[in-house]
Amino acid sequence: MFLENALRYEAQVHVLDPDTHCSCAHIATSFTQGAFNDHDTVMAFAQDADVVGIEIEHVSVSALEELEGLGKRVVPPSRVLRIIQDKGLQKQFYHEHGIPTADFALVDAPHGIAAHAHLLPAFLKARTGGYDGRGVMPLNTLADLRTAFSGPCVLEQRVQVQKELAVLVVRSATGTQVTYDPVEMVFDPRFNLVDHLRAPARVPDDILQKARDLAERVASAFGEPGLYAVELFLTQNGRVLVNETAPRAHNSGHHTIEACSSSQFDQLLRIYMGWPLGSPNLHHHAAMVNLVGEGGTGSPEIKGLEDVLHMEGTFVHSYGKRETRTGRKMGHVTILAPDHQSLDQAIAVTKVHAHVVPA
Repeated sequence: MFLENALRYEAQVHVLDPDTHCSCAHIATSFTQGAFNDHDTVMAFAQDADVVGIEIEHVSVSALEELEGLGKRVVPPSRVLRIIQDKGLQKQFYHEHGIPTADFALVDAPHGIAAHAHLLPAFLKARTGGYDGRGVMPLNTLADLRTAFSGPCVLEQRVQVQKELAVLVVRSATGTQVTYDPVEMVFDPRFNLVDHLRAPARVPDDILQKARDLAERVASAFGEPGLYAVELFLTQNGRVLVNETAPRAHNSGHHTIEACSSSQFDQLLRIYMGWPLGSPNLHHHAAMVNLVGEGGTGSPEIKGLEDVLHMEGTFVHSYGKRETRTGRKMGHVTILAPDHQSLDQAIAVTKVHAHVVPA
């Protein structure tokens, strides 16, 4: 999706990815197969780059630091990525900067959890390596320790969540920031990932402003150029807490391609190129429904497209992945509508008819 936007400009985009069949390989200026968490591979790939960006957090930070030492612009800088890669450092960062987040403790192994039993019920989060809901498990009582993750983790007290929100903040190299309207995320409990989102979120205006303000505080605290997707909890008693931050284009911003004046992918290119930031203005009510693989593994087939595409204001994005797996994100549908009631109807139709299954 970033490359589709970049093709409108005269920007050369070179891609490193471990999958030789990744969907971006055939439209990038050049493609290199390799592991982006391997120091030497990243160094060899980026030695001639002017700007280095990421699409996922699991990148060699040591290589990015070395590239910065060679004068390369890295977005987000290695300092930010080192914090965000480690959920423990990320939670400490919020605490040190007075940013409200759920109470937590850092534990090195399951036997250390008993000392923090006052936080239960809680969620146990692997400090590194988690992605799309993986690396997170509930702990209700100390009896659950027999199935707990074995490595360093964050033990985070469970809060009573009314809604989960997300806010995208774009920060330029000069410190200018623009902020998108907060979105409301609805999760699929089967896979612990986003089922669909709505923009703007269906919350009172004062909560919308609290969410914007808190996300802007997070981006300002990091103080570096980049795209910050700040995930938030709205608690039952009206508090807004930071859950975590992604320093990249994010699932919570995919609707911006059709729904906003400048998409998250356009903003990212503007940051890389040193261009003025675009407008985040939301010009329609919008929803984004994830198309998630179901029914096992195989070559993907999207069922029910005609039932979705006949609706006005729907846009289908297939990610071009060659293999579908149950719980794997395979694409999304963006829906534009005049109000939330119209979105309700369109979301229901999409969820009933659109499915990605093995062919």
